[in-house]
Amino acid sequence: MTTTTAIDRIELEAKVKQVYRAVAQDPAGKYHFKMGRDLAEQLGYPPGLLDQVPSSAVDSFAGVGYFFDLADLVPGEKVLDLGSGSGMDVFVAAVSVGSGGQVVGLDMTEEQLDKAESLRKQAGFNQVSFTRGHIEQLAFPDGSFDCVISNGVINLSADKPAVFTEASRVLRAGGRLAIADIVTRKPLTDRIVCNTDLWAACIGGAALADDYQQAIVDNGFDLQRLRRNDYEFLSDSARAATAKYGVMSLSLLARLHSGE
Repeated sequence: MTTTTAIDRIELEAKVKQVYRAVAQDPAGKYHFKMGRDLAEQLGYPPGLLDQVPSSAVDSFAGVGYFFDLADLVPGEKVLDLGSGSGMDVFVAAVSVGSGGQVVGLDMTEEQLDKAESLRKQAGFNQVSFTRGHIEQLAFPDGSFDCVISNGVINLSADKPAVFTEASRVLRAGGRLAIADIVTRKPLTDRIVCNTDLWAACIGGAALADDYQQAIVDNGFDLQRLRRNDYEFLSDSARAATAKYGVMSLSLLARLHSGE
């Protein structure tokens, strides 16, 4: 699933940062995708849970699914969010793990991190931290976390196997991977894959569903739960790709082999 089509990775990263910088600073703007509280509730986030996290983080939520029922977080656990954006899922996880737990949000976009950190301080989430980095190369020791989460971000990577390899490495034996992401039923054309606008919109980098799941299994996980989400794009170009190539959102739970 490493992208072999001639996508310019420097251009891709710049485009992704441009889009998600805007998501942080102008959540009411016009995008290929839905955002905010209405989207979160549509995907399955309980309203009472959303009430416990900073509203500005909810405003900039641009996820593609709900997976916290699959993650089944408990007090005291350590969680890593890959591509944490303005922090909504980090704060949701923090509510579940409590003051004795730890949640780390990782993102490469400075404006997202700045917003998330400001909200963390204002809301007093002392068990939360945010750090800058790339999801293909994690600066954490082996076995650091009980659960790795991610929402609509892995599709943006040009090297998805590296993401799953790193997730496997930083999880403890028996740890969980609980994610939502965009995949396809049919291979995308080179023209779509080389379109950085569609990559940043969570379309151009979407992998075949079977290949995506196999990459998870190949990195030592047992795939335990899989479901399709009630998710749709807004723009005509994104909707056209959805119809033609079977672009869809999935949530899944996978557990790392215990090693026993």
